[in-house]
Amino acid sequence: MSSEVAADSQAAQEFVTRIGGRIRALRKQRGWGVQQLADAGRVSRRMLTDIELGQANPSLATVDRVARALDTDFAALALPEDDAAGPEVEGTLVWEAPDGSHALLLGATQDPRAELWRWTLAPTGRYDAEPDRRGAQEIHHVLSGRLTLALETGPQVLGPGQSAVIASDQQYAYLNEGAEPAVFVRVVTGA
Repeated sequence: MSSEVAADSQAAQEFVTRIGGRIRALRKQRGWGVQQLADAGRVSRRMLTDIELGQANPSLATVDRVARALDTDFAALALPEDDAAGPEVEGTLVWEAPDGSHALLLGATQDPRAELWRWTLAPTGRYDAEPDRRGAQEIHHVLSGRLTLALETGPQVLGPGQSAVIASDQQYAYLNEGAEPAVFVRVVTGA
């Protein structure tokens, strides 16, 4: 499965447009040109321009690198303004795959910074993550199905009601090797 942000549905396009506009505003606020931010975020100038215009489908890791270059974080770019998210809003769709797998960013704290996510992986679904910054961690709690965390130290399989804490400053992936969707909560700290 691709680790690109969602881009096919209306909600996904709103998300891509929102992060692009916020990146552009922060870049201009700093007085940076596109190339300066592209270099700092380790992304091509063309990709950054497409992201700012809401015309790119960047990976979550790319958005995270650009956010760090701007001294902010993924959640600050991704979450809608408080007044834009009414009580009927379940979360911000950040990633989806053709098989129905998806990730919702539910919220984030300011200090210390933590992100709360709800993921659904369809049977045979997979999400390949890139390492976060040194010291970052994730907590996973499985609500239903079975989640396999593919880690450098080997796989870790979690069933309903089980939790695990992993270092996310390594190559890792989420897999659903079962016959039913795997639904889990993910808390990210230090990323």
